[in-house]
Amino acid sequence: MFDGQFKAPLVIRTACGGGFGGGPHHSQSVEGWFLNVPGIVIAAPSNPVDAKGLLLASIDSDDPVLFLEHKALYRSRAEVPPEYYTTPLGEASIAREGSDVTVVAAMRMVPMALDAAERAAGDGISVEVVDLRTIRPYDAATVLASGSKTGRVVVANEAPRIGGLGAELSARISEECFAELRGPVVRVDGLDTPIPFSVPLENIVLPGTDEIAAAIKTAAQY
Repeated sequence: MFDGQFKAPLVIRTACGGGFGGGPHHSQSVEGWFLNVPGIVIAAPSNPVDAKGLLLASIDSDDPVLFLEHKALYRSRAEVPPEYYTTPLGEASIAREGSDVTVVAAMRMVPMALDAAERAAGDGISVEVVDLRTIRPYDAATVLASGSKTGRVVVANEAPRIGGLGAELSARISEECFAELRGPVVRVDGLDTPIPFSVPLENIVLPGTDEIAAAIKTAAQY
């Protein structure tokens, strides 16, 4: 807005997501609320190593960064390098390489996608998992390259289907990879309803490994 003449080095860390019986007031996926605001960076780590690297990169950035921390990932454990390092904002990673189906995911959907990919491997389906890491701006080049390679894409997103990240990704992939796709993009989303306190009901509302695995099988049939 000011042609780089001013800086806004602000990082806002906030918890998000469900899966623990927190009910509608504590389990929202808020990324869709901010995706439509140009200039805001939205970081969304899926593991401890990227959480540290993305947070340090966010602090170093001169842009305002919304740093989303999925509550169900707080107990994730991994060996994190003790030294200073940054994970570049706006760059996705290939969490698992594959050749038959691409799954694009972020935050808690990434470990679930990896579990679903392992199941699919038992059925002879090779799944590539793209971890967005940053969802605004997201790494379109990596997403589109993977989708073009496999020709079959699943987009996994915990938020409700209407107006969410999954809608943006599926539209972009459908538009720019149309010639390479073997079938429609398959979306895995939360239901369009407030999240209940009841954990059994919450498990129905929110997508998980089973839903991603089913979507992979659907996509692989094209």
